[in-house]
Amino acid sequence: MKEELAKALNEQLNFEFYSAHVYLAMAAYCSGESLDGFANFFLIQAEEERFHAMKIYRFLNDRGLRATLAALPEPKNDYSSVLDAFEHGYAHEQQNTGKFYNLTDLALETREHATMYFLKWFVDEQVEEESLFSTIIEKLKRIDKDSNAFYMMDAEFAARTFTPPAE
Repeated sequence: MKEELAKALNEQLNFEFYSAHVYLAMAAYCSGESLDGFANFFLIQAEEERFHAMKIYRFLNDRGLRATLAALPEPKNDYSSVLDAFEHGYAHEQQNTGKFYNLTDLALETREHATMYFLKWFVDEQVEEESLFSTIIEKLKRIDKDSNAFYMMDAEFAARTFTPPAE
C-alpha cells in the first residue's frame, strides 16, 4: 500500500474516534436536558464510531501497517435543541461520507483493490447513517418538543442498542 493511502486511512481512523467524541458530547447535552432516550441514541452512535475506528485499525494491522493515533479536537458541546444536535450530527455524517469518497478515490487511483473492497462497507454504512439522521430530523420537525410524539421518540431511543455487524 502506498504511504499516501496508509496516511489517509490513519487520518480516517482518527476522524472516527473524533466522531465518537462528537456523539458523546451530543449525548451529554441530551442527558443534561433529562432526555435519556435521545442521550442513549447518541451513546450508541459513539459506540458505532469506535467500532468503525477499530475496523480501520485492524485493517491497517492486517496489511502490516501501523495505526497512529492523534489528539482529538474539542467537539461542540452546546446545542439549542435536540433538533439542533441531530442537524449537526447529519452534517457530520455528510462530512464523513465525503471523507470516505475521497479515500475510495485514492484507493482507486493507487490500484489498491483490497482497500477499495474494504472501503465499500463504509460507503454503504454512510448511506444508512445519512438516511437515519435525515429521517429523524424530518420527524423532529413535524413534532413539538412538548408533544407526546417527542417523548415517544425519547422512549424509543432509550431501547436502542448496538450490535456489531457480522464480519
